[in-house]
Amino acid sequence: MVQFLMYLMAAGAVLGGLDRILGNRFGLGEAFEEAFRMLGPIALSMAGIICLAPVLADVLGRVIAPLYHLLGQDPAMFSAVLALDMGGYDMAVRLADSEAVGQFAGIVAGSLLGCTLSFTIPTGMGLFEGADRDAFAKGILYGLVALPLALFFGALLSGIAPGAALWLCVPVILIAAALMVCLTKAPEAALKGFKAFAAGLKALTTLGLALGAFQFISGITVLPSLTPLEESMQVIAAIGVTLLGAQPLAVILQRVLARPMDWLGRRLGIGGEGVMGFLLFYLNATPGLMAIPKMNRRGQIANAAFAVCAASCLTAHFAFTMNRAPALALPLLVTKLLGGILGAALALWREKGEEGGSGRA
Repeated sequence: MVQFLMYLMAAGAVLGGLDRILGNRFGLGEAFEEAFRMLGPIALSMAGIICLAPVLADVLGRVIAPLYHLLGQDPAMFSAVLALDMGGYDMAVRLADSEAVGQFAGIVAGSLLGCTLSFTIPTGMGLFEGADRDAFAKGILYGLVALPLALFFGALLSGIAPGAALWLCVPVILIAAALMVCLTKAPEAALKGFKAFAAGLKALTTLGLALGAFQFISGITVLPSLTPLEESMQVIAAIGVTLLGAQPLAVILQRVLARPMDWLGRRLGIGGEGVMGFLLFYLNATPGLMAIPKMNRRGQIANAAFAVCAASCLTAHFAFTMNRAPALALPLLVTKLLGGILGAALALWREKGEEGGSGRA
């Protein structure tokens, strides 16, 4: 399955390049170019934290590791609060007692809870207002309910025994429960907290990027454990190459599936925009979030629930995993899709009376 997907992306890269040569007649050339334009933002958000991850792991390991050992947990699970491509993976493998747990925590857990906590919630809650934000927050709650089950299944797919998998999920369950309470009881305070968390990540990323650039340019070692910036940029480049195929492929999928998605959307009461949103989120969180205001309220709730586990799977997360831990690519794809479907199904089941109306304020 993974190899087949890679062939599809490779074909997408060829088609995108050919269409660019032909003057973007089919819109694939623009998608091909967009992949390169994404390299700058990706590098700004990832390169620095990858550089700084070993330093953070060394510092946090002195505090976090004893605490997690006291609770009978692998310290790698602490990294689940960070997205896999925002330092979560690099921190997990350095904190881990077990290589298998480090891979699972860094890739699977980081792609579920980490992405939700460090990107989806702060971006969505800051982007939307009024009824749109209410629908988005409600959907996030459904997605958080589904997340522990998806995470447990992902642990099994990652080769972890059922008993150990269940125990490893406990810290994530507690964090997810705390997020649900915050979003329900104090959404404005929660938004401030998420924004502060995102700002802290941005500051750390910028610091890591600056230190990495200084060491590369000057040849002076400031922090011995700092990952060289050129190594960090190799990861970014590998992701960018994958996106060259993923972006045109996304355009093709949207066109090919437009009619069946419209039919399914009518059956589910979320419209074609709602079903298309699932595809957009599974490809990349940003266009999925941009599509939320175009949906009816039921579609908004279902898409937010889907995004908790499924966001950004086929682009950034898959590309990162293929570069750093290819053996976890299939568990990543299946776990994120399963969690997204569970979250969306729960939302659709519970929100039967929300078929009509727009979610706009």
